[in-house]
Amino acid sequence: MKFIVYSKEECPHCYQVKTVLELCGIDYTTYELGEDYSKEEFIDKFGEGSTFPRVICDGQLIGGAKETVAYLKTNSIV
Repeated sequence: MKFIVYSKEECPHCYQVKTVLELCGIDYTTYELGEDYSKEEFIDKFGEGSTFPRVICDGQLIGGAKETVAYLKTNSIV
């Protein structure tokens, strides 16, 4: 599985999801707001009102931290 995390600095939910992925031994790629993409690019990709983080697995949007943990539990990864 290939995970991508769209993150921003000082976001507790971003930190949480990255910590969970690391504890599960899952390799992931992080894209940081302001370094790898702009706010406008984030809105274009995920829509107005989308929150951080946005997590993608194998090309499918999972959602935020809560949805990612649920996804990992549902798929017996956690």
